[in-house]
Amino acid sequence: MEAKNASVAILTADFFEESEVLFPYYRLLGQTRKVVVATPDGRPPKGKGGLGQFTVQASFADLAVSDFDAVLVPGGFAPDIVRRNSEGLDFLTQMDRAGKPVAMICHGAWVALTAGLLRGRTVTSAPFIRPEVEAAGANWRDEPVVIDGNMITSRLPQDLDVWIDALLGALGTSTPAMAASGGRVEGRDS
Repeated sequence: MEAKNASVAILTADFFEESEVLFPYYRLLGQTRKVVVATPDGRPPKGKGGLGQFTVQASFADLAVSDFDAVLVPGGFAPDIVRRNSEGLDFLTQMDRAGKPVAMICHGAWVALTAGLLRGRTVTSAPFIRPEVEAAGANWRDEPVVIDGNMITSRLPQDLDVWIDALLGALGTSTPAMAASGGRVEGRDS
C-alpha cells in the first residue's frame, strides 16, 4: 500500500495537546487519502492550551476497522478521557489485532495500556507515565520513536517529525528523514 491511498483515524477528546493533533492532521491530510478525527461522542474537542474547538468527522462508535489503515492517538490530557470509552478501546484493540499501524505519542500510551496492549511490547511515551507503562508489562525506551511490530510510539512534541515519518513509512511512503537514514528510524528494533 502507498500512504496516498491510506485512511487514518485520530482518536482524541477534550484537553488534547494541540501540536500532537494539528501537526499530524495536516501532515497526513497532505499525504494520505483520508484523515478522520474522532471523539467519544462526535463533538468537537477543545485543546488543553486554549485552542477553540477542532472539527471532527466521527464518534468512536462510527469507526470500523475495515475503513482504516492506521490509527493515531495523540497526547495531552485527552487520552485519559479516550481510555474511559469502551468503543475507542475496542477500535484500538481491533486495529492492533489486525496488524495495522497503531501510532501513539506522549500520554497516548495510556489508551493502549488500558486496552491491555502493552504487555511484552517495546515502547516509549511521555517520561512522566513510564512507571505505568512498565507496570503494564512494556519495555520502555527513552528514544524519539520506538517501533515494535505495528506499534509506533513517540515521546513528546519535539519528536513529531520523526514519529509521523515512521507512520508514513509503515504506510509505504519513504520520507526525506527515512531516506537520509537508509530507511532506519531512530529507536527502531533491527
